[in-house]
Amino acid sequence: MASTEHSLKDAMSSIEGSIGVALVDYNSGMALGTIGGGAELDLNVAAAGNTDVVRAKVRAIEMLNLNEAIDDILITLSTQYHLIRPLTSRSGKGLFLYLALEKGRANLAMARHQLKRIEADLEV
Repeated sequence: MASTEHSLKDAMSSIEGSIGVALVDYNSGMALGTIGGGAELDLNVAAAGNTDVVRAKVRAIEMLNLNEAIDDILITLSTQYHLIRPLTSRSGKGLFLYLALEKGRANLAMARHQLKRIEADLEV
């Protein structure tokens, strides 16, 4: 099992095209940890904004009476991919990993695979 800091560093170093990564509490909208980002991407603002995305999708699933869980949510921008992966472990309930990627350098399938692996190893 890996710590939050180790998991975020792993995402930045092992996922090609990573711009920034955060572990976010979608009940509060607060980032519990961030690495990367910078002037072009404020991870704390992104964490709060993407909390609304996760909440909206959870509500939609409930209203549709779907017996489904979110694996991940992909937002495609002109030059970036934003990947949101809710944690499924008991200790990770209410948390999600948020990863921003440079579209031209990223392999989206590999990024999803790596983020799934990182989530499985994360101990919160």
